[in-house]
Amino acid sequence: MPFLDKLQLWAGERPDDTAVVVGGKRLSWADLRDAAALRLGGTPATAVLAEANSLDFVVSYTAAVAGERCCAVLDPLWPRAMIDEVTERIGQAGPATGPTATGDELSDGGPDSTFLIGLTSGTTSVPKAFTRSRRSWQVSFDASIEFFGLTSEDRTLAPGPLSASLNLYALSECLYAGAPFHTLETFDVGDAHAAIGYDGVTRLVLVPTMLRLLSERGLAGGVDASGVRSIICAGSKLDARTLDAARRWAPNAAIFEYYGASELSFVSGTRLAAGEPLDAGGTGIGGPFPGVELRIMDDGGAELPDGTDGNICVRSGMVSNGYLWGDDGQALRCLDGWYTVGDQGYVDSGVLHILGRRSDMIITSGRNVYPHEVELALASVPGVSAAVAAGMLDDVRGQKVVAGIVPAYGSVTATQVKTGLDGLLARDKRPQRYFALSELPVTDRGKVSRRMLLDWIENNDPRAKPLA
Repeated sequence: MPFLDKLQLWAGERPDDTAVVVGGKRLSWADLRDAAALRLGGTPATAVLAEANSLDFVVSYTAAVAGERCCAVLDPLWPRAMIDEVTERIGQAGPATGPTATGDELSDGGPDSTFLIGLTSGTTSVPKAFTRSRRSWQVSFDASIEFFGLTSEDRTLAPGPLSASLNLYALSECLYAGAPFHTLETFDVGDAHAAIGYDGVTRLVLVPTMLRLLSERGLAGGVDASGVRSIICAGSKLDARTLDAARRWAPNAAIFEYYGASELSFVSGTRLAAGEPLDAGGTGIGGPFPGVELRIMDDGGAELPDGTDGNICVRSGMVSNGYLWGDDGQALRCLDGWYTVGDQGYVDSGVLHILGRRSDMIITSGRNVYPHEVELALASVPGVSAAVAAGMLDDVRGQKVVAGIVPAYGSVTATQVKTGLDGLLARDKRPQRYFALSELPVTDRGKVSRRMLLDWIENNDPRAKPLA
């Protein structure tokens, strides 16, 4: 792992400075180095971690990527049977490790060796497993530190679970950059606000749903976030309400939004400087990330002209090695040297516009509709706080678009929503049915779940009621 040699450097130069804080408990750079070194002897060549956020997790993870060891980080909230099955599969298919795999030195292995087994999220089937080389994350670190402007003076708070790649990467990036990293044992708005004030957090890394909660409740409770200088969001497109709340709550923060995929790493990104006018509701997410070449291609590998929808494809040193299992030939594909995970989009004036994953696409009466596009339009309608769209089976259309609406102010009618969509969304892409939601259907990682919306509707869940 490319942060271990750096960890040795920081522990030598600044042994007593804070390296990691989890739920108010701290480790200095020297503490982390020494604790991880002591754990090396009992750490196998391929380690599987399925633990909640804690200092012990950070120590275990650090030791698990030493030398040419390899580590898999599983979601501890997965069903026990799934954790056991994934662990067994890793034991059978895990990558071969070199002679230093069980050594007792806390240092980085060879750049081309595998250090991480990544797993796609899922709760109903065994997730795909892919592998990453140490070099791929070192290239990613150098690119993200440049793009986000991370320095050793920053104090980063990533309040989500370390089992999620967004937060695990943020931890690793901070250890590489020599910047203190903060997280919580479990996500709690009050604890996050307390950490921001008490620890002098200058940088937030989180998904949009968490940013909205922190911003809106922070504004309501008078929580001072003026010391936050950068906010980094990923996982889904920022909506207008979240952007506005974040800007008012943290007025001095530059807001970064980026698009990427676990198998590809960073693809594109954009920076909204403090005080810069908001441009919410669109599908654009900036230009190519540093070190990334970007192209839109059809399924045959031909490059498509600007403005034409197709596969978002990249060439970079950040791409993963491929799958240990679960490769159906449609997930991570290589088209004449360019890699794609099937996400669809187009480029306009150098800006990448994201339409969504092909597997999420709704085909209604022969028309392709991306729920991401519908959701952005709905979130721009007055009276709508947030929205999620999905495709439901329909005897006439094949699928019909349905949408869940979280009202902004008490209630909103279906007529108001339909009227508000005029000029925002073509009529043949509009939902056929609307539901009022008491809350957004989100996973434990804070990501909106379209499958959960459909489950609520099909099971007459009280959290999704037909919108009159």
